[in-house]
Amino acid sequence: MELTLGIDVACRAAHQASLARPDGTFVWTGRKFFTRPAELEALWAALGLAEGDTVRVVLEPTRNAWAPLASWLRRRGAKVSMVPTTQSADLRAYYSKHTKNDHLDSKLLARLPLLHPEGLREHTSNGPAEPLRRIVKIRSSIVKRRTAVFQRLDAQLELLGPAWYEALGSNYGKAALAVLARYADPHALVRLGQARLTRFLIRHSRGAWRDDHARALLTAAKQSLQLWGTDTETGIDFAELAADIAVEAEQAQVLTDQIDDLDERIANLYAEADPTAVIASAPGVGPVTSAIITGRIGDPHRFTSLAAIRAYSGLVPKVAQSGQSHHQHGLTKAGDPLLREALFTAADQARRTDPQLAAKYARLMATERHHDSAICHIATTRPRAPQDRPQNPRQSRPHPRVQATQSKNGPGATGVAKRSNIPTRQHQPYDPPSGLTSLRNSETAAPESGTRIPSFGRAWHYQEIRHT
Repeated sequence: MELTLGIDVACRAAHQASLARPDGTFVWTGRKFFTRPAELEALWAALGLAEGDTVRVVLEPTRNAWAPLASWLRRRGAKVSMVPTTQSADLRAYYSKHTKNDHLDSKLLARLPLLHPEGLREHTSNGPAEPLRRIVKIRSSIVKRRTAVFQRLDAQLELLGPAWYEALGSNYGKAALAVLARYADPHALVRLGQARLTRFLIRHSRGAWRDDHARALLTAAKQSLQLWGTDTETGIDFAELAADIAVEAEQAQVLTDQIDDLDERIANLYAEADPTAVIASAPGVGPVTSAIITGRIGDPHRFTSLAAIRAYSGLVPKVAQSGQSHHQHGLTKAGDPLLREALFTAADQARRTDPQLAAKYARLMATERHHDSAICHIATTRPRAPQDRPQNPRQSRPHPRVQATQSKNGPGATGVAKRSNIPTRQHQPYDPPSGLTSLRNSETAAPESGTRIPSFGRAWHYQEIRHT
């Protein structure tokens, strides 16, 4: 007999659990407990499992509080099923229109399998406990914070005049941030002089910026003094403005260093998750985008079909159908927002480099579609490769990043592969077979030539497009 344990997970308060039989009648309800080993042991003992009995735990993904609870129950042999919060909310509205409490939530979760005679899908992932899934989200948030800092720097440099843009550029590299952190005051920059400024730029740009950039910066400083004059009462206080710019520049420096460290960790984690680099071999997918797609999708074999992956990406249209009426409205935007952003970015890059996708984009735009609509249509072909990854990727050919580390430190070496040691992959031409063949049913690599068959809905080889 399979018992169902419904748990309403709480973040700070006590969880509430209810135990139901296969016919929906309750064994007990409203048991409160915390995620502590002793209380979990007492909960497990309260199940009263007889020989041959199994238990299925049904819970909602409440922030990150569900992850350690599900891991403990899974180790005890329970089958854990996650249900969308929207589904349980609709069922709660059916049971009680004006009531919402933890006791009711645990009871409806215990009865939820009655609505799915085919059975609930078992959830085997650890969610936020998986490092690649977590780290790509952290990197995305830091990049957005740095972008906001760059925008504030743009606004502040507008006060100094347009010549500063021409001298520093718009990407704010390490040398530009070093200048803004120390010499954003035009008076200080002029006093520094061209010789010392040149040495400063050479040191912070590793020789990329020299005399020409020093002259451009000095010219920009002099133009700022001419625009505002030297009278602080009628002009601007350059010292105060330079202090504000230095705060933003120092923040950008810290965030840039953090992004660099995260990129190295992501490269190592992605090499373990996708050793054959199937996702990175797709057109428009670079090292960061491939890691995001791999990390946010998680285990691709939990999806029953390609349509399920597309629905999870949220890049499919909403459908309103009744009788002979059939309408499509916008995107569902369900699933993971970061995955959707990565797929959109990859599709936009791929249609610029891949002739077939470029032709498809042109056909879609010829039907008076919006640019975003056409890109989303192309992006729905992106999720094919994760589902086609081998079931046991550790038996596949090592990723080039891992090879770079092992070739330097010896066989079996581990650790982060530095970007300077990572060779660029060169994909060999490959004649497409008749029909589309998934990687699961075909050879993933040719040992004698190192060729690989990527699959995002087609079986051709592409030169990797590296972008973030």
